[in-house]
Amino acid sequence: MPMAAEEIADMIRAAIPDAAVEITDLAGDGDHYAARVVSESFRGMNRVAQQRAVYAALGGRMGGVLHALQLTTAVPN
Repeated sequence: MPMAAEEIADMIRAAIPDAAVEITDLAGDGDHYAARVVSESFRGMNRVAQQRAVYAALGGRMGGVLHALQLTTAVPN
């Protein structure tokens, strides 16, 4: 069963409390999403480390319950 966009956002916010999270359903199937995650906690981290932090927040659901996630991370301006 696919994950709901709000469930994805909630999991990310639970692990990264200061994160601003935007989730977009790319295909309308609840299985292919884009996420933009902006967090001060990413400051000083390279992009790979930022993305690993988000994937860790999803607790191993990538590739299983959550089929595809196009991920963009950033620090606040």
